[in-house]
Amino acid sequence: MTEFSIGADASCSDGPCGELTRLIVDPGTQAVTHLVIGPKHRGERGRFVPIGLVDDTAGEIKIGLTRAEFDKLDPAEETDLLPGDGGYDQIYNPALGTLGGSARFPVLAMASFRPNDSASAATHDSVPMGEVDVRRGEPVFATDGEIGKIQGLVIDPGSHHVTHVLLEEGHLRGRKEVAIPIGSITRVGDIVQLTIDKQQVQDLPPADIDHLET
Repeated sequence: MTEFSIGADASCSDGPCGELTRLIVDPGTQAVTHLVIGPKHRGERGRFVPIGLVDDTAGEIKIGLTRAEFDKLDPAEETDLLPGDGGYDQIYNPALGTLGGSARFPVLAMASFRPNDSASAATHDSVPMGEVDVRRGEPVFATDGEIGKIQGLVIDPGSHHVTHVLLEEGHLRGRKEVAIPIGSITRVGDIVQLTIDKQQVQDLPPADIDHLET
C-alpha cells in the first residue's frame, strides 16, 4: 500500500518542488487521479500531477519530472476578475443609440464593458470536472456524528484505488491516526462519511500501513 499524507514534501528528479496540498479522486472508480503539489512560498502556483508520474514505491513523494517539466503541468488554481466599487467602465457605442435604463442598472446588452482600476483578481483552487478533492483537516463523520479530521489517503499502488482514509481520531493526548477501510466509507470529498459509528472507529488500532487489510 502507498500512503499519501497531506502536507508531505514532494520532490522532482532535480530537487524539491513543494508539498502535497490536495488529492484528486474520481468518485465513480474511487481511484486517485492526480496529486496537487503546491508551493511552500507565495508567488508560485500549485500543479496537477497525474498519479502515473508519481513513484508509488519510493516511500516518499517523488515525481518523475524535472522542475522545468513540473512547471509546465496544468495549474491547480484559477483566477477570476471581480469588479470593485464601480469595477467596470461602460463604453458607449453610438451605433447602438442611447443606453436607456438607470445610471445604476444600465441596459447591459447595448454596451460593452472593460475592467477599470478598481477591479480585483481572486484566485481559487480548481478541480477537474466530475472529480472531487480531498484536503487535510476536512471532517470525517461516523454514523453518530463527527469523529475526527482527514489526514490523507492510502492507495493500491497498482490500480491507484483508494483502500483507506487516514483519520486523526480523538482529542489532545488521546489522539491517534487510524486507517478507515474504503468499504466503511460512503462518501469522499468535502466531507468523509462512514458507515460505522464512533465506538467502532475508536476500537480500530493505530494505522500500520505495511499491514493494512481492506
